[in-house]
Amino acid sequence: MAQYLLSVHTVEGEAREPRTDEQMQELMQNIGELEREMKSADALVYSGRLQGPETASVVSVTDGETLMTDGPFAETKEQIGGFYIIKAEGNDEALSWAQKTSACIGMPIEVRPFLNMAGA
Repeated sequence: MAQYLLSVHTVEGEAREPRTDEQMQELMQNIGELEREMKSADALVYSGRLQGPETASVVSVTDGETLMTDGPFAETKEQIGGFYIIKAEGNDEALSWAQKTSACIGMPIEVRPFLNMAGA
């Protein structure tokens, strides 16, 4: 069974209606239900939510010299806000989980298979 990264994308500075406490509770309940469904299907390996891109640091070593900078590596408004690592029989199953995830949280989901490094 292959593993896939389902990355949740947010857009920096995107104007979104703030959620009420009730809407946040409903969202968290829906996420809990989705994750229970993933666990029950033996699909969920791990999930995590990330702090904002302003908390990121980038470390790069070139020719033995270390450069550390604040902020995300890519200069883009779209950032990863969270992720799921899942197991799926194939791309279609991974896309199905991404569809359920996007419907649940209302954000775009990028689906990317992990490189199989068996024998490496």
